Amino acid sequence: MIRTPRLLLRPVREADDFAAMHAILCQPRAMAYWSTPPHDADDQTREWLANMAAIEPALGEDFIVEFEGRVIGKAGFYRFPDLGYLFDPAVWGRGLGREAVGAVIARGFEVHNLPRITADVDPRNKASMGLLQRLGLTETHRQARTWLVGDMWCDSVYFAMTREDWDQRTA
Repeated sequence: MIRTPRLLLRPVREADDFAAMHAILCQPRAMAYWSTPPHDADDQTREWLANMAAIEPALGEDFIVEFEGRVIGKAGFYRFPDLGYLFDPAVWGRGLGREAVGAVIARGFEVHNLPRITADVDPRNKASMGLLQRLGLTETHRQARTWLVGDMWCDSVYFAMTREDWDQRTA
């Protein structure tokens, strides 16, 4: 569990989190740059939450993000060192993503002793790329046709931050 000034990042509770996460995962706007199309069936979200709950602690750590007692998304490492996050568009632009993702990055380095953190972003997602850059990750390379989302191929921009970069940033 992680507490920040405005947020609680906690393990998934599949039954409790279903309605809120399904509402997010069904939104075309929220899922526009995600690795899957928006969910159109309850079973998709149930499986997604079950997979999140089943992450082995040695392999990753993913959190449900709460703001003012309401589930607003998720942030974490589905698999170390790959960072991932998804937030309800209703809370975009308020600095909550930066607060949550920044806390996850800190935990990755300070608790899990990761030597490097990476992220993969659709190049059309300028807001997400800006978030990663503000948090200190730098672009390492780009690759075409990395994700088949529905019937459309999407490209990737890769970002990374090393433990040394983190130490210098937080010194």
